[in-house]
Amino acid sequence: MPPLGDLIASWRYVGIFLAVVGGNFGLPVPEETVLIVAGYLAWRRTLRLPLVLLVGVVSAVTGDNLGYWIGRRYGRAAIERYGHWLAVTPARLESVWGFVRRHGSLGVFAARFIPGLRFLAGPIAGASGMGGARFAVANLLGALVYVPYAVGIGVAIGYGLGGYVEHVRRVVGDVEKLGLGVAAVVVAAIIGWRIRRGRRDPARTTRPRS
Repeated sequence: MPPLGDLIASWRYVGIFLAVVGGNFGLPVPEETVLIVAGYLAWRRTLRLPLVLLVGVVSAVTGDNLGYWIGRRYGRAAIERYGHWLAVTPARLESVWGFVRRHGSLGVFAARFIPGLRFLAGPIAGASGMGGARFAVANLLGALVYVPYAVGIGVAIGYGLGGYVEHVRRVVGDVEKLGLGVAAVVVAAIIGWRIRRGRRDPARTTRPRS
């Protein structure tokens, strides 16, 4: 299990919620990877699958709703002003704006499955004046399809490659422990060598008298 898996296993459902909300809100968080890893952990019975799905849907809807209301409150100017913080170029913003305006609720639903478009759909829908009820329905339907899809990939990985993944996890864990041990020995050896060198050559450690 990769370090991300260890992190999710430690933070459990709170970690899933925060990561998916952040990713859907525009923060540089790989929420799709988080859901896949959560699905794998559900296969391992580290997490409970129904709770993973529930938390995933709630967090995905929450993140997009936050984006929608920010777009609704501050408009397109705010998206253009702060978009560069999230690596949103004017050309990309114009493309997504046209996509959401052209397809409406269907565009919001489809954006859920397109990386790079997912977190922009909410703010743009709000800024473009889409009704709150229309957005909420499209957003919820998208989350109800997208989250089981992403989590299901993790479960499928568990059934198909679970034994191999666990073997790699154990090997990587052993390598990390070995690396830390070697690093500790090297540091201790360097410190010991410098201490012995200082004792043999006190002139190096004392200041010359004037």
